[in-house]
Amino acid sequence: MLSNTLKNNFFNVAVRASRTLVVPHLQQSRFLNVHEYQGAELLSKYGVNVPPGIAGSTTAEVKDACAKMVDSEGEVVLKSQILAGGRGLGTFKNGFQGGVHVVKVDQASDYISKMLGQTLVTKQSGVEGKPVNTLYVAKKLSLVNEMYVAILLDRASAGPVIIACSEGGTSIEDLAEEFPDRIIKVPIDINIGITDSQAEQVVEGLKVTTDKAAAMQQIKSLYDTFVKSDCTMLEVNPLAETADGVLVAADAKLNFDDNAFFRQKELFALRDTSQEDPREVEAAKADLNYIGLDGSIGCMVNGAGLAMATMDIIQLHGGSPANFLDVGGSATEEQVVKAFKLLLSDPKVKAILVNIFGGIMKCDVIASGVVAAAKQVGVTVPLIVRLEGTNVELGKQIIKDANMEGLLTADDLDDAAKKAVASIS
Repeated sequence: MLSNTLKNNFFNVAVRASRTLVVPHLQQSRFLNVHEYQGAELLSKYGVNVPPGIAGSTTAEVKDACAKMVDSEGEVVLKSQILAGGRGLGTFKNGFQGGVHVVKVDQASDYISKMLGQTLVTKQSGVEGKPVNTLYVAKKLSLVNEMYVAILLDRASAGPVIIACSEGGTSIEDLAEEFPDRIIKVPIDINIGITDSQAEQVVEGLKVTTDKAAAMQQIKSLYDTFVKSDCTMLEVNPLAETADGVLVAADAKLNFDDNAFFRQKELFALRDTSQEDPREVEAAKADLNYIGLDGSIGCMVNGAGLAMATMDIIQLHGGSPANFLDVGGSATEEQVVKAFKLLLSDPKVKAILVNIFGGIMKCDVIASGVVAAAKQVGVTVPLIVRLEGTNVELGKQIIKDANMEGLLTADDLDDAAKKAVASIS
């Protein structure tokens, strides 16, 4: 599947080196992801050909699906359902190799026991892996030609762009790096939609050998899915021709824009929180924007831009941020309490830097809330607070008068970052 690096190339995003820790997590947090079987159901709804398949979350359901999907050779495809790429080459924590297998039905029980309910680790899942709560049983297809196609949002053209390659079923990143001339890009005017000539251009680039008109319609159906479902990415790898001449989306990955929640409630009901960082799930419930990272200095900031700057300054002074946490411009004491609990739930956090700009809220109100929340939670690591804005001196005095061990004020962001790094040195 398409890596974050390649996505950034297609999006023409210039990201400073100091922010590379954040980018993959930000993308995963911002966009809704769905499982393969859910994506197949959605694609089918819009007329895209997908392999027949049935999902099961219990052993009995998977066995029943195997009986229905078995081919003439007595085989089915068992596919682990996790929200991470690289399943086929992944390893289960129980030692079992591979998250996707073609198996004989009479041997399926053994495979099911080693896959269902286990944790699969892939190159994209992180070392913790992802729980396999569902197995997708697909009918085995005879594929004679595998291709790649994706639809993304492109900043350069301010609209969707179709990325296509005549070679699929493998790492598109490696192909793009070694043979960039094999990748074609077709920008689409969002106000007009995909035209016949553009669909034909994609089909020609894919080197389709079957019915060209039918292939063009499949490309149009993929675009229809992308637009009407508010996708941020739709990737099919491989898009394949079967032995009987049918073009089929053999494996697909779809992401959806969270901003479309209000009109895509059915889609967002598919969200699988078991595949997400539990801290991010809890943060969302409290209307906080939290993204876990790998550092040791927890950050609590109001405003996404200020949060990014805070992480940059921490790195500049030799530290590493443990998270991105935006409490918003009007955080309540209850939200601040929740924020402290989230930060302290990470065993890697050795210090906390609170960086608040008092604009809508006054600094004295913010300071009172931070002190009360810190006392309620029982913060046991150094806590550095930097305030700026309305009533800032009064806010600093409240922090000082709290007389809490390990609670320090900072004159500015640079001073706060230095104190946070020094506190754990």
